[in-house]
Amino acid sequence: MTNFNGQGAIITGALGIYGTWIADAFARAGAKLCLTDRDGAALNARLALAGGAEGSFAVAADLTSDADLAALAKTVGERWGAADILVNNAGVYPSGFLLDIDGAEWDRIMDVNVRAPFLLTQLVTKQMIAAGRKGSVVNISSGAARRMRRSVVPYCLSKTALDRLTRGYALELAKFGIRVNAVEPGFAAGSAASPLTEEHVRQTTAGIPLGRVAGPQDTANAILFLCSPAASYITGTSLAVDGGNSIGSLVVHQDKKEPL
Repeated sequence: MTNFNGQGAIITGALGIYGTWIADAFARAGAKLCLTDRDGAALNARLALAGGAEGSFAVAADLTSDADLAALAKTVGERWGAADILVNNAGVYPSGFLLDIDGAEWDRIMDVNVRAPFLLTQLVTKQMIAAGRKGSVVNISSGAARRMRRSVVPYCLSKTALDRLTRGYALELAKFGIRVNAVEPGFAAGSAASPLTEEHVRQTTAGIPLGRVAGPQDTANAILFLCSPAASYITGTSLAVDGGNSIGSLVVHQDKKEPL
C-alpha cells in the first residue's frame, strides 16, 4: 500500500493543512508530485520540503479559472503524459447564514468545492484514458455531506454535491478501470483559507468520540489505501476518517455525565 514508485499524483490545495499532509505521505511512498495552489513561491518551497520523486513539479493555479485548470492539465500531460492519481483536496469552509451571504460568496463556494473537481477530474481522466492509465481519483469530502448545520449550509450543500459527483464519475469511468472515491477527513483546525474561532475548535474537539483531532497520518493513510491495489475493487464510496465525529454527539443532557 505504501509503494507508489513511478506514479504521478496531482494534489490540489497543496498549501493547506490536509494538502501538506497528503503530499508528504505520497512523497514518502515514492510518488512524483504535482502540487497546485495559488501561491507559486510558497508551492515551490512546499515541494522542496515534501521531496517528491524525480519529475515532481508545482503549478500555481486559481481553481475558479477554467484557463488555469486547462493549463494545469496541459502541463501534467506534457510532463507525465497522464497522472496516475488525482486528489481533489482544495476547498473553502466559510461561515454565514443563508439570509446573510450574497450570490458572489455562494458562487465562490460552489466553484471551488464542486465545479473545480468536476472540471479537473474531466481533464485529468481524459488524459488517463488516452494513455491507457487505470488511475484513481480521490475527492476530499466531509461529514457535512450528510449532516446540515446552521451558518455553513452552502458548504454542506457543496459537499453533498461532491459526494454525488464522486459516485457519478465512478459509474462513468469504471469501464476504463479508473476508480473514484471520496474521503471525509476528521477535524483539523488552523486553515488560513477558512479560519475558525477558538470556541468552535474547542466545542468540536470535545465532541469527537475518539477524543482527538485528526493527525497527519489519518486521512493520508486512507487516501493511500484507496489509491493502492489493496482497494482495487472499491469505487464510488465515501470513507469517513473522523474519529467517529460524523456518527453522533458525545453531549449528555443529564446531570450524570458518565456511566462509571
